[in-house]
Amino acid sequence: MPTESATHGLPMVELRHVSMSFGRHRVLNDVSLTVSRGEMVAIIGPSGSGKTTLLRCINFLEEYDGGEVLVGGQSVGFRFESGRRIRRTEREIAATRSNVGMVFQSYNLFPHMTVLRNITAAPIRVKGVPPEEADAHARTLLNRVGLLEKADALPARLSGGQQQRVAIARALAMRPKLMLFDEVTSALDPELVGEVLAVMKSLADDGMTMVVVTHEMQFAREIANRVIFMDEGAIVEEGDPKRLFSAPATDRLRAFLKRYRESYLLS
Repeated sequence: MPTESATHGLPMVELRHVSMSFGRHRVLNDVSLTVSRGEMVAIIGPSGSGKTTLLRCINFLEEYDGGEVLVGGQSVGFRFESGRRIRRTEREIAATRSNVGMVFQSYNLFPHMTVLRNITAAPIRVKGVPPEEADAHARTLLNRVGLLEKADALPARLSGGQQQRVAIARALAMRPKLMLFDEVTSALDPELVGEVLAVMKSLADDGMTMVVVTHEMQFAREIANRVIFMDEGAIVEEGDPKRLFSAPATDRLRAFLKRYRESYLLS
């Protein structure tokens, strides 16, 4: 396994000709993508375009059929020997996942645990962090997401936006090198979206490497370093957000953005 110093100059994420099918339906079709350390990449596209599947392949929550995914220079899910692809052990897969934080559309908080326990459970059980240290770090993260006063509350006592911010804090508690966000505002009432996006913006400002699947076009345009447009399981267009939103190069992206301009009054 490469050392930290050996991998420092490598991209944080590499997808090399990744393909995946569900039965006869090709969900990802020869997708190649590189994400640099400290970069915030937003992925946009219509429903069913493969955005979420791509994100789940990075964390090996979906077992891709072909190609290779690397995180920090380490092949995810498989190793290659003499041209053969061999599935890694569950322990190796878990070790890779421990460096990747992922936040989903649904909050997935444990309803019977307090906010604080939701955040400290994985560092204590998975990484063996002493409870006192995990508690202190969790409180620091809660303060960062503006919810320190909710440490002893149960999730049911929180709004959707607050629960999503707790979910972000929980992912950060594992001290990940990479954060993945999958449409994290899609289940929220419109007035709660801003508080979650503000936390994500602060992470981007601090240099956290992030891959964000989103339908928040304004957020993608203003915060991302690069925007990826996917359709029918492939990357159709990518580039600087301002250029991509103001002068898309493909008819498919132009049609996609037109629908959003009509809804969100993008100019």
